[in-house]
Amino acid sequence: MTATNLATRLNATKVTAIQRGQCVLGVDPGLNRTGYAILERSTCDPILREGGVIQSTKDLSLAERVLELGQSLREVIAEYKPQVLAIEQVFSTPQFPKTAILMAHARGALLFAAAEAGIPVIHYSATQIKRLLTGSGKASKDQIQHAIRNELRLDKILEPNDVADAFAVALCHYHSCRNIISN
Repeated sequence: MTATNLATRLNATKVTAIQRGQCVLGVDPGLNRTGYAILERSTCDPILREGGVIQSTKDLSLAERVLELGQSLREVIAEYKPQVLAIEQVFSTPQFPKTAILMAHARGALLFAAAEAGIPVIHYSATQIKRLLTGSGKASKDQIQHAIRNELRLDKILEPNDVADAFAVALCHYHSCRNIISN
């Protein structure tokens, strides 16, 4: 696929991704715990439909844990039928290179599940997500939590962090696309 075709395809994905009544699946990937969030587009504000954590079994082999993640996300996709999956990109730090590698394994299983279901995938960096929700690409977890609580009109902060991070990814995509489409 050429770069032009890929860009055209991504723009088409964004246009069709959040029509009223349709869902965005936000994912915060991790090998131990993967957060997921389902947001539905309404005529006014996003509606929180579901959020949760997919946990892999630590006693299993890496291959079995990756399989567990993919199968679990497949179940979420089958139940909620999202039109798009928004996922946080892998990042790495020099101090913990193994973490990025393990996260990449988890992302691979999650991306496979989305591709298998024919769902377009949009990738966002942590900086993009933070900037869109708070105005600062260096926002703290606490600032992100409060932005999510305010945006979704919740009484309390979402817990655990994996779920909150998944909603942050979903909200990032929701807001990235909302001005493209009319209600």
